[in-house]
Amino acid sequence: MSTSPQNAYPSPVPAGHVGAVGRGSVLRGKPASSVTILPVRDVSIPKVSLEGISLSYRTTSKAQLVALDNISLQVRPGEFLCVVGPSGCGKSTLLHLIAGLYQQTAGQVFVDGKAVNGPGTDRILIFQELGLFPWLTVAQNVEFGMKMKNIPKAERKEKIQYYLRLVHLSKFRDSYTHQLSGGMRQRVALARALATEPDVLLMDEPFAALDAQTRDLLHDELERIWAETGRTIIFVTHNVREAVRLGDRVVLMTFRPGRVKQEFPISLPRPRHIEEVDVARTAKEILGCLREEINKSIEAEYADEKSR
Repeated sequence: MSTSPQNAYPSPVPAGHVGAVGRGSVLRGKPASSVTILPVRDVSIPKVSLEGISLSYRTTSKAQLVALDNISLQVRPGEFLCVVGPSGCGKSTLLHLIAGLYQQTAGQVFVDGKAVNGPGTDRILIFQELGLFPWLTVAQNVEFGMKMKNIPKAERKEKIQYYLRLVHLSKFRDSYTHQLSGGMRQRVALARALATEPDVLLMDEPFAALDAQTRDLLHDELERIWAETGRTIIFVTHNVREAVRLGDRVVLMTFRPGRVKQEFPISLPRPRHIEEVDVARTAKEILGCLREEINKSIEAEYADEKSR
């Protein structure tokens, strides 16, 4: 397996991958009145482009902290990109910048060649905490974003039915979130995000709190949904093997200030399983590079303790 420099543009979509490029109706079995037709995309234009992104801020002690430094990265349409790095390297912050929730100090974020200057319905961020409303049923949670977009009631009804079926929760449409398992709540959050039909799905360690068995099942579900919808996914995780299991490419970030240290194209055939030898071997190579950054974070923590 080879690595690529930070600014290298991703290789073409691997054979056998069902991406967004050149696809007609990507939502198989969806009611005709609510089918989303994705246009043929110009693959020369990245779906998401980060150009010279830096972010710094003042701490409570008035010191200047550089969180992200000169990050340039391109994500192609329909790509499943995974981002890994040590704690505190700015992985989640990067997602917030793409979502338009934070403002970078320098550089620019582009989606489809257009500058991002704030939140937009073309990008949805799924937090680890999910943010589901406990006073709403499963169906009402899925409907919420569509109401905010003023989608007509009849269309909302069709989409609720479709997306709950997509995540295998049709039988629980009238249940409340406290009646569901952790994995089921994750699927509700995914259905709610997909129902607004964003082009880019940003996922911030969505499976970190789940047990291994549930996480493995959701890996399969997420990969299936990604293949069917053709969405572009940027997925942050601490689990390197999870990144290799899911991603077309894994981006490794350095300890603070966060920079892109290395990119790892993942050419393993799909579907993959987290326990496969090739997945473990590839993850081991990435983890070897990651450990260098983890050691830097530990050294920095000890240095801060000694200075107190």
